[in-house]
Amino acid sequence: MRKGIHPAYGPVVFRDRAANHAFLTRSTLTAAVGQKTVEWEDGNTYPVVDVETSNVSHPFYTGTARVLDTAGRVERFERRYGKRGEA
Repeated sequence: MRKGIHPAYGPVVFRDRAANHAFLTRSTLTAAVGQKTVEWEDGNTYPVVDVETSNVSHPFYTGTARVLDTAGRVERFERRYGKRGEA
């Protein structure tokens, strides 16, 4: 890789505020001036990025996603307004 053209790649803590869950990973996000930091379990201090949702709180991963019954909705519409072509 050429020097000086790539962003810094280092450890960052991502914190899911909705589920009170945090995980340490590597990212190109850098610590800006005044950015929050957290002391991790290993005793080191890392920059923190707060996220809206993660695999712990997202409905797809938690199994709480709702499945829409589209066939039932079509049948209900046809009962209410009649099928296409009927007068």
